[in-house]
Amino acid sequence: MAPLKAPKDGDTAARGITPSAALSRLVTMRKRADFQRATRAAHVAKPGFILQMRKRRSDEATAPEAIRVGFTCSKKVGNAVARNRAKRRLREVARLALLDLGQPGHDYVLIGRKGATASLPFAQLQSDFVKALDVLHGIKA
Repeated sequence: MAPLKAPKDGDTAARGITPSAALSRLVTMRKRADFQRATRAAHVAKPGFILQMRKRRSDEATAPEAIRVGFTCSKKVGNAVARNRAKRRLREVARLALLDLGQPGHDYVLIGRKGATASLPFAQLQSDFVKALDVLHGIKA
């Protein structure tokens, strides 16, 4: 079997393939101040994680249509291997749901929980994330 060849520069653009507009709206938060502002906002605790959400002010530098998301796990979650596994799972949960259910102009922070984020079934994490979004968005109480 021959190895796959990487596309040449501009190959996908020449065929008219453009990345999804929704993918460009999801931005990862990196600055401590952004996480601290989210700490003072609304949150929902689920068995596998805590989800915080805040609406950004209009004077903030980020594009107003962007959905920002951040991930954090403290050392209580475990060693570096356990924290990285937990964050990988949280990133995938957010990627699958936030593009459809996230609201533009909002920041979301997912916080891993000790002994649960890395071990709960992935389907449960997904359903809990959707339920938490519904609560934060005021759809279900």
